[in-house]
Amino acid sequence: MSPILDAHSIECPSHSPGQTRRLGARLGELLHAGDLVCLEGALGAGKTCLAQGIGRGYGVAESLISPTFTLIHEYQRPQDGSRLYHVDLYRISGAQEALGLGLGDYVDDESAITLIEWPERARELFPQEKLWIVLRHVEVHKRILLLSARGERYEALLREFRKRAFGI
Repeated sequence: MSPILDAHSIECPSHSPGQTRRLGARLGELLHAGDLVCLEGALGAGKTCLAQGIGRGYGVAESLISPTFTLIHEYQRPQDGSRLYHVDLYRISGAQEALGLGLGDYVDDESAITLIEWPERARELFPQEKLWIVLRHVEVHKRILLLSARGERYEALLREFRKRAFGI
């Protein structure tokens, strides 16, 4: 069972990359076009594993790969063609460079889900409402995921995630 920190956040342990992907898949099943999910954590914390699970749960046929060198990958769901943008800001110097890449266009796209790794590098560019997930190393394979909902849409999403993932 996972502790509820408050009405806006939940902490989830993960004991393996597979479990991180499964948690991501549960979350991905709940996402809708226009959603913004920010994934913060150190190198190797599991951000891409979680993103892969989210993509699978959302219905993307391909396995998501880290866009560290290309910065942005676009995926489509076969059943309806809706898009998922997977963005990695690790190699950018800050908000101005992110703006230059057109990040605002991706974040503002109401017809797609946007997943952003290393969002803290351009935090000021994101809308107030979003789902922010911090991944922390605890042991070699164990991670703690702290999901924080900001805004009504994401609070409802987090409540449904709690029910589906933990039955609470």
